[in-house]
Amino acid sequence: MNCKNRPVILLIFSLMLYWMPCWLAPSIGVQAQNSRAVSAASYLARGNEWLAKGELDRAIADYDLAIAFDARAAVAYFNRGLARERKGDLEGTLRDFDRAIELNPRYAAAYLNRGIIRHGQNLYDAAISDFSKAIEINPKDTRAWTNRGSVRCAQDDFGAAISDFDQAIKLDRRNFVALSSRCGARYHRGELDAAKADCNRALELDTQHAHAWSNRGLVRLEKGEIEVALTDFDRAIVLAADQAAFYANRGKAWLLKGEPERALSDLNRALALDPKLPEAWAHRGVVWSAKQDFRRAMADFDQALNLKPTLADAYCNRGVTWLVQGKAEEGEADLARCRKLGGTVKPKALELLQEMRQRTAARTPLKE
Repeated sequence: MNCKNRPVILLIFSLMLYWMPCWLAPSIGVQAQNSRAVSAASYLARGNEWLAKGELDRAIADYDLAIAFDARAAVAYFNRGLARERKGDLEGTLRDFDRAIELNPRYAAAYLNRGIIRHGQNLYDAAISDFSKAIEINPKDTRAWTNRGSVRCAQDDFGAAISDFDQAIKLDRRNFVALSSRCGARYHRGELDAAKADCNRALELDTQHAHAWSNRGLVRLEKGEIEVALTDFDRAIVLAADQAAFYANRGKAWLLKGEPERALSDLNRALALDPKLPEAWAHRGVVWSAKQDFRRAMADFDQALNLKPTLADAYCNRGVTWLVQGKAEEGEADLARCRKLGGTVKPKALELLQEMRQRTAARTPLKE
């Protein structure tokens, strides 16, 4: 087309539109609106295909186009959020989930997935709020119940967590994730037989569920079954070698077996994978204490408690380390904190504390 002719054609078109009978005019608007909706749906569908194939950049590009044609398409924002999450763009993911929820306040999947992101960011209250909203919208969504239970475990609210897992399992008796998670919660409450039964059931349903192997290992370790616990931790690590907690758990088992060097190797590996894992710092503190490297031991206990001030075992073991160094007052204070948080002070620690009290009393002259 010659540029000189373009204004004439546009003028004729505008005149035709102007003189169009009134009863025909609405059809133009409807046609344009439908065309945009069809375009948005087409780009959304193609974006979904790219997402399924793992072509994340192409998926995001198509979701961008879908949104350009229909800025109120909540599903396009949600799916773009899923693609961004896979790329590791969590800020972009949350923005998209927020927008999807703004456009559709009853979007249960958006609340569920936003809750998962917030859980990963340790925003526990916000995550629980999202999972609770997802449950309110769809009370039969076992994923929402299971995830809310997991957050409550992270908050050490094990009773509430078990209630959530109970509901998830009631809705789906083959929910091996909820069974494994309830095993972990029951372990923390000292319900070892019930915990073991849950982990066994989870492993019957899925032998590849690494967390069930690790949780059963913890139960067995607590029951004094060190060898079979090590076998469970080995299996968990084979299935998921990138999980810091599995190495920390096995490190604890090596420690209880009296093999500090193997324990140290596992705990160093755990901390290389996740420097924010308080249990790994606490267990490694015990290794240093056993090696009489008290400076390193205290530093590790301190780091564990900085990360998790409610970690009872860290107070217990730091208390013993104080006592071994002849610091009775500091040791007694830590053992008291351990008890207050529900930790168990070992008989040997109490014997050591009593011995130090007697020594202190013997050195203290009687007042006249």
